[in-house]
Amino acid sequence: MPVKARTISATNGTTERTMPAGQFKAKCLKVLDEVAQTREPVIVTKFGKPVARLVPIRREGSDIIGAMRGSVLWEGDIISPLDVEWDAMK
Repeated sequence: MPVKARTISATNGTTERTMPAGQFKAKCLKVLDEVAQTREPVIVTKFGKPVARLVPIRREGSDIIGAMRGSVLWEGDIISPLDVEWDAMK
């Protein structure tokens, strides 16, 4: 069951979850798990003013460079003609 939090409008037109610091302190581990699972940030407030934003960390392996390493199979020279006569050529 998700931790209850209210939402506020962010500067980019989306809404973000907020929660008071006391509630965050009491349910910190559960909130961390939710942010990791949903990938949505949570803003922690103190006396109604935002003081911190909890954001998910970038996942490993999301870098595009080297992402396909080890996924290519070398089949040899595929351009040169074959030494085999095809049935269609007879």
